[in-house]
Amino acid sequence: MTPEYHVSSVAYLGGHCLRLAFADGLVGDVDLTAKLQGDVGPVFEPLRDEAFFAQVVVDKELGTVVWPNGADLAPEVLHEQAVTPA
Repeated sequence: MTPEYHVSSVAYLGGHCLRLAFADGLVGDVDLTAKLQGDVGPVFEPLRDEAFFAQVVVDKELGTVVWPNGADLAPEVLHEQAVTPA
């Protein structure tokens, strides 16, 4: 994993949207609604509930966002999807 893609902070924006700050200085918003559609598997199923999704935190060791059930997302993918907020 490339350190510049590490997530340094996360803010829950509502729904399935997050504002992420990365080690390379990029700050961007990611909407994960589409990723949580269809068959997502047992680890990601709980993330469909917005109250559970809102429990997201940064795991500094992994360099990405995680949820209480152990679900996490690749920081490189998040970095690629991040849209700079207006």
